[in-house]
Amino acid sequence: MITIHNLSKSYNGVTVLNLQGFEIPRGQAFGLVGNNGAGKTTLFSCLLDLIQPTSGYIENGGAKVNESEAWKTHTASFIDETFLIGYLTPEEYFYFIGDLRGQNKADVDELLATFADFFNDEILGKRKYLRDLSKGNQKKVGIVATLIGNPEVIILDEPFANLDPTTQIRLKGIIKKMAADQNVTVLVSSHDLQHVTEVCERIVVLEKGNQVKDIVTSPETLKELEDYFAGNEITTTEVLEEE
Repeated sequence: MITIHNLSKSYNGVTVLNLQGFEIPRGQAFGLVGNNGAGKTTLFSCLLDLIQPTSGYIENGGAKVNESEAWKTHTASFIDETFLIGYLTPEEYFYFIGDLRGQNKADVDELLATFADFFNDEILGKRKYLRDLSKGNQKKVGIVATLIGNPEVIILDEPFANLDPTTQIRLKGIIKKMAADQNVTVLVSSHDLQHVTEVCERIVVLEKGNQVKDIVTSPETLKELEDYFAGNEITTTEVLEEE
């Protein structure tokens, strides 16, 4: 579904992303983890054609992301609240997205009805603009909006941040169902190692723009990731002490 080909991104001569390449097949729940500055957001920005790679390219459904718009018809994403339109109510925003994706009001209402528990009576019918919602509720709107129109690829950056524990649990169920039952390719970037290991069947670790691990998730994955990042922290501390 998604293939990365010798992808790199540099700013002022400094390389922030340098990936030889890998594939993400359709229906896979794919996790991306790494410390700040690892290149996660840069990779997602390249995936969405928000920035141009310095070299290489990404294919999504056979289309080169930076040369074609064909991938946009089957791809949805929510990176942060800047993807929202603050002066719209949630309902207005959902219908707007639905119109873009060929869905009428009835189609959108039918989808929204299935997320009543996820919304927890905090989103619909409140006569609030998106800009006036809490960060967590803005995230709920953004995530559900990605599901409108039955996309084949969904990209979510830090989807668990700012959500309460109950909503996090519900979101994990949504992601698992999309990948397993609906054959949707779901890409999740997160700092929360436990959440990622619980919902993703494969996890790639980035460090300073490079791929350092590609893990098929197992019961041992969380400890492997924790040990890896703890080792990095120890190394950093030791260097500081030596200085």
